[in-house]
Amino acid sequence: MTYTHAITVPLSWQDAVARTRSALTEQGFGVLTEIDVKETFTRKLGREAGNAVGDYIILGACNPQLAQRGITAEPQLGALLPCNVVVRRAPDATKTTIEAIDPQTMVQLSPSEATRDVANDADARLQAALKSISTT
Repeated sequence: MTYTHAITVPLSWQDAVARTRSALTEQGFGVLTEIDVKETFTRKLGREAGNAVGDYIILGACNPQLAQRGITAEPQLGALLPCNVVVRRAPDATKTTIEAIDPQTMVQLSPSEATRDVANDADARLQAALKSISTT
């Protein structure tokens, strides 16, 4: 079972992160949280662990209108928010991978029609953001 949408692009790490942020903004998402996995692994587990993971950040993206619709329909849905978007680049790699959670995973957890509508909207927006990154 796949639970993400992913693209791999021939962009530098910095360009991939910048384009990801821009594409999310264009689709109505803000970044609420950012976890620098490499920095965290280095700090908590040592330089070797940080270097092994390579460049890796998790962006907690949220579209307030979609979140409001989802939480209003099903308050427990908040446990699945925000939508995580990962930008990662292995050590010595020449390409960067961007992955977004597939919002359809929410539909598998909830029978609610409102949840399905929110998941469909979020899915379309996240896929449009990924397409924008890969074609820019």
